[in-house]
Amino acid sequence: MSKNLSNKEYFYGHKACPGCGGSLAVRLALKALGDNTLTVLPANCMSAVSFIYPQMAFTGNAMISPFASTASMLSGVAAGAKARGMEDYHVIGFAGDGGTADIGLQALSGAIDRNDPVIYVCYDNEAYMNTGIQKSGLTPVGATTTTSPAGKNESGEIRPKKSMFEIVAAHNIEYAATCSVGYPRDYIKKIEKASRVKGAAYIHVYAPCPTGWGHPTDQTIALAKEAVDCGLWYLAEYEKGDFKLNKRPKKFADVGGHLKKQARFRHLSDREIQDIEQHRDARWETMTSKWN
Repeated sequence: MSKNLSNKEYFYGHKACPGCGGSLAVRLALKALGDNTLTVLPANCMSAVSFIYPQMAFTGNAMISPFASTASMLSGVAAGAKARGMEDYHVIGFAGDGGTADIGLQALSGAIDRNDPVIYVCYDNEAYMNTGIQKSGLTPVGATTTTSPAGKNESGEIRPKKSMFEIVAAHNIEYAATCSVGYPRDYIKKIEKASRVKGAAYIHVYAPCPTGWGHPTDQTIALAKEAVDCGLWYLAEYEKGDFKLNKRPKKFADVGGHLKKQARFRHLSDREIQDIEQHRDARWETMTSKWN
């Protein structure tokens, strides 16, 4: 971990499911940022498990925003902190994949366009987990959810994930990065880097959900790491107009073995897994040819 990582806990006593990747993403980010961090969360799992009267899991200043308004409220908090003359503070938001790629995209786009001094973290568990495991714009091909069930006509989700990292980068944002809770040092390093950016920063962290994915609770970190190692997720940065891959696997780990550990993918045939591998290969060919 970072040598400067605090021993103090800023997100403690929450009621999240065992093995929750999203709660780990929040905990590590706040430990990296330390005191004087102002936190905003929309109506998602992290707000649902953290603001339970009379208990509060956040030891710092935190509030819940409307579902679509994470980035808008971040902008308002940043403006308020500036008006109060605050110094040495951070403004950070934690929204899920649906609250980012779908319902919250307009507000996020506006905050980046204004270059407001905020850190926006998308913790990506690839579905609307808090409301019943419905598909989102970041649900991967082949995954079964309550609104993209596997059956005779379709094998789960049929559309690929939105390329949120590149969508954000297309705004000419100051700094953007992809991470995984399976690589915590990389994640913490990027959170710290985002905290030094003068304007808007975006962090997209891959965060498995045992409840929605159907995997053992003690396998969250292993699966988050495997996703990177088999090329289904990637670690990258966008800065000063350039894309940079932080990890280039010399040989991809087994995709089929990784997917079959998750109940949401166990219906896939060998042919469908091969299709996913081919899509991965095409994606990596594009990234490695165009990115540093």
